[in-house]
Amino acid sequence: MLASVVAIPKSEHERQLVDAQHKLRDRVFGKRLGWDVTVRDGGERDEFDELLPTYIVTTTDKGAIAGCARLLPAIGPTMVTGVFPSLLPNGHLSSHPSMVESSRFCVDTALAEGRGGGSIHEATLTMFAGIIEWCMANDYTEIVTVTDLRFERILGRVGWPLHRLGVPKKIGVTMAVAGTLPANTDTFLRLRPSNYRSELSPLSQVA
Repeated sequence: MLASVVAIPKSEHERQLVDAQHKLRDRVFGKRLGWDVTVRDGGERDEFDELLPTYIVTTTDKGAIAGCARLLPAIGPTMVTGVFPSLLPNGHLSSHPSMVESSRFCVDTALAEGRGGGSIHEATLTMFAGIIEWCMANDYTEIVTVTDLRFERILGRVGWPLHRLGVPKKIGVTMAVAGTLPANTDTFLRLRPSNYRSELSPLSQVA
């Protein structure tokens, strides 16, 4: 699988990747999980998509979208501070210039490609590696995110445990928790799948 990065789309291919990740978000968050999200033109969108985020998008060898995530500097407006402050100590995030927020992470686990014999879909590991690789290439050392307890267990299982910032709370129908994750070479090499490919930086070629 291939991890790509798109900030402001500069080509038709990049515009297609951004559109595809919006549609995947609708399938996962709107239709599968039943979240109360805004869908326009067949894709899930919110106000944070208007802040010129960076998108990490994973595609299969046949070009189908397999996963996506949205990245924004933590020192600016973020979901964790703007939407989920109740998950933070006293509603406050101790952000810094080397912290980035990851939000709207999702993977199409129904894809046969990448399922393999392991318990974690290859698309999930490719997304993890792609996010970390982009962070290191852009001088980010720490990732803040909000996730549910099921996904927190997945992070622990692959050796990337979430450092909780507060206690889990029920948000809608989900038990959610805010936390941070390190972004460094050791973690990248540990999580990267064997056939990982990326358009992000030469780090993907590290043996």
